[in-house]
Amino acid sequence: MSWTPGGPLTADKLTTEYADRPLGTDVRRPRLGWIATAPGYGATQSAYQVLVASTPELLTPETADVWDSGQVVSAKSFGVQYDGPALAPRTRYHWAVRLWDGLERVGRWSTASWFETGLLDEGFGGAQWIGARDSEVRDEDVPAPLLRRAFALDGAVERARLYASGLAYQELRINGQRVGDSVLDPGFTDYEDTVLSVAYDVTELLRSGDNVLGGELGRGFFGMSTPNVWRWHQTPWTAEPRLLARLVIEHPDGHVTEIVTDDAWRVTDGPTRSDSLFSGETYDARLHPAGWDAAGFDDSGWTAALVVPGPRGQVRAQEHEPIRVIEDVAPVSFAQPKPGVWIADFGRTTAGWTKLRVTAPAGTTISLTHGEWLLADGTVFAENQHVKKDRFQRDEYIASGNGVEEWEPRFSYKGFRYVQLEGFPGSPTRDSVTMRVVHSDVPSVSRFSASQPLYEQLEQAMRRTVLNNLHGIPTDTPKMEKNGWTGDAQVGAPTMAGTLGMARFFTKWLGDLRESQDSTSRLPVIVPTGDWGYTELSPATEWSTVYPFILREMHRWYGDERLLADHWDAVLRYVDYELDRVSDGLSLSVLGDWLPPGYQDGPPPEDRRLTGTAYLYRAVLAVAEIAELLGKSAEVDRLRKAAGELADGLNRAFLDRSDGVYRSSEDPDYRQTSNAAPLAFGMVPDELVPSVVANLVADIEARGFHLNTGCLGVGVLLPVLTAFGHADVAAKVALQRSYPSWGYWIDNGADTMWEMWETDTRSRNHYFQGTVVQWLLENVAGLRNLGGGWERILVRPDGRAQVDSASLRTDTVRGRVAVSWKRVGRVFQLEVQVPVGATAEVHVPAEAVGDVAVVPAPYAGEPVAVDGYCVFTVPSGHWNFTSRTS
Repeated sequence: MSWTPGGPLTADKLTTEYADRPLGTDVRRPRLGWIATAPGYGATQSAYQVLVASTPELLTPETADVWDSGQVVSAKSFGVQYDGPALAPRTRYHWAVRLWDGLERVGRWSTASWFETGLLDEGFGGAQWIGARDSEVRDEDVPAPLLRRAFALDGAVERARLYASGLAYQELRINGQRVGDSVLDPGFTDYEDTVLSVAYDVTELLRSGDNVLGGELGRGFFGMSTPNVWRWHQTPWTAEPRLLARLVIEHPDGHVTEIVTDDAWRVTDGPTRSDSLFSGETYDARLHPAGWDAAGFDDSGWTAALVVPGPRGQVRAQEHEPIRVIEDVAPVSFAQPKPGVWIADFGRTTAGWTKLRVTAPAGTTISLTHGEWLLADGTVFAENQHVKKDRFQRDEYIASGNGVEEWEPRFSYKGFRYVQLEGFPGSPTRDSVTMRVVHSDVPSVSRFSASQPLYEQLEQAMRRTVLNNLHGIPTDTPKMEKNGWTGDAQVGAPTMAGTLGMARFFTKWLGDLRESQDSTSRLPVIVPTGDWGYTELSPATEWSTVYPFILREMHRWYGDERLLADHWDAVLRYVDYELDRVSDGLSLSVLGDWLPPGYQDGPPPEDRRLTGTAYLYRAVLAVAEIAELLGKSAEVDRLRKAAGELADGLNRAFLDRSDGVYRSSEDPDYRQTSNAAPLAFGMVPDELVPSVVANLVADIEARGFHLNTGCLGVGVLLPVLTAFGHADVAAKVALQRSYPSWGYWIDNGADTMWEMWETDTRSRNHYFQGTVVQWLLENVAGLRNLGGGWERILVRPDGRAQVDSASLRTDTVRGRVAVSWKRVGRVFQLEVQVPVGATAEVHVPAEAVGDVAVVPAPYAGEPVAVDGYCVFTVPSGHWNFTSRTS
């Protein structure tokens, strides 16, 4: 087979540690990546050369003054580790790359990119943690502190960087201007282990002469004082807000000015009178000290900042995406259910907050209560039985009386569609309140379409729900908890990675998982945790096995080898902990298939060792595969043997071989999850697969093509049906409109995924029941990633029942992968785009090899007929296939 690559390779979209030009990285040997592109078919990268220099002008082989890799024979285009001299702190490095193709032709140098190091070993120097109060936590009605430091600069500013960690949240200001555009910074961690700091380029905010650096601090989880069942108000780290900062200013003549946090700062109570992630915020505009963040302000009435103890965790640079305000949304309607009560409906469910615009007399208190649905009387439902305070998701603004006033909260976010305004003077208009959509600024990497409108609605609903739950950690709901439930991420991770760029986000959260291991190596059910979740809902194997699962998937999605090595010891300890508590070949678990239809308080009363063992089996195999990738052969054999024993234990305890059904003595009826999970994970003995599948199909048909799964079964049910030849049944379940189904949600006004199948669900912003979207991407569109960072691709649109066309394009670490198919009569047309460095196995529906035409035919190779498909293996390029089907 011969290929016809076009011109030489070019390298585009350069990244460092998955980021475009990161500012302030603490990675000492950062990994570089690029997208190799070339016209034609079958292009390959045979070598690369990377240059790193102190300025862009020096990026030539003759002048590169930091590192020249030389010509490296390798097809690697990501995860290429910088291997030059040790990097200096606070330094910008410029880099470029050129590539050789399979014909040894060298391409042009790429456009230059850069990365900038953070503090590294320098740390924060003489900076001290400061605050307005000592460490003893008061209640949430203690005002947020304002901190300021006036200073003078005796010359122009060439470059300035601010490194800061304000806990839990910081809003920093220089000379009356806000620093950066991120919110709810820095990211949430277990502050006993890790504290994140953020680097800002503040060059343009400073000037020669008088300057002021200021900040306001919010409580977040670090200073949580609202009583709650997860005990966030009683964690080992719980303390009053505090700030650590270092401002480094470089002048044109070479001298450097530094401003650090110390007792020379001044502090006072600010106009934010209270802030709580659960309760909301109160802001008294009458107390705003005008000009406090600018030069010339008289702070003689303020007090000296207290030097306070810092948290125990190591301060590190924040490497994952910040949280930002992503979008503004105007209300679609207003209602007045009671005198003085207005309801703004924004027409969509989100996470974020409301920006208020009002003209009111001084002292007027306007409350904004946020909720996802309305009570029968038309008012907003805003309650949470897990938070021990009557106030929930309610902001209060007290007007200053100075004309048009605009305000938005800074230190709490809400899950909501509706906002209830009370105390608003007159009638609100569309300009009075604005929905601010707020989440981690992860990139969208895919676009899906289909001729079935419901499929597109479900994909958009799931995408929105996932984004609403990304706030530095993957949360379960932005309304009820804001906790990083591990089971939710376990089932949702493949859909997340299929729609969004999750490399940096999951790298951070995997670190949170590792740090949450206790001395026995067990994991809690929420991560991060303040010591809650180890025993309260434990053991919960289906939840905590998220650690090995996502770690293994990071190599499949992004080819991340360093991450596997970094986590190897911890993940092996965790799996060995789980294996040590196996009894009679089974893993005990207390959570099981959470919230199937009819069970709004949890799982049905089945034996949860079934799903616990199934998920442990998958986790053990994942760690065995990690061991294989790392060359740890002894562990591979041991772990595969342990997985086999788990499969034997599961089948011995729960498989009725005569009936071909998995069941437990506690089952209330046939449980689809109990049968779909062993099929999905490959645990069913080969000779019994047909009968187990047949019984699964029969149950679905008997229920009128409805599911009875909770969050564990949702993601595996339709792929299993499709894999075993029942795509028509899967489609009927997916397109169902009556209870329980996703269409039932949509018909009842859903624009996001819900926690429960019932319409009175407590949360309407919960992604763990929405993993049907994984089936849409992998089976309906038919695009699957087989491993190695999309090195091997499977194109197999086998979910074609009741849909005439579908398409999916995905931007991967290797470049764009795309599939688009449509059926017109008996003619089936399929287009496939394969990036450089990848190979695709394309399954074209056809009765015989002769029924398929491919363009360009000479380079597609010889097809093979398999199970109603004509299978081609093709390299990079844009391919078109046409077949005739029955």
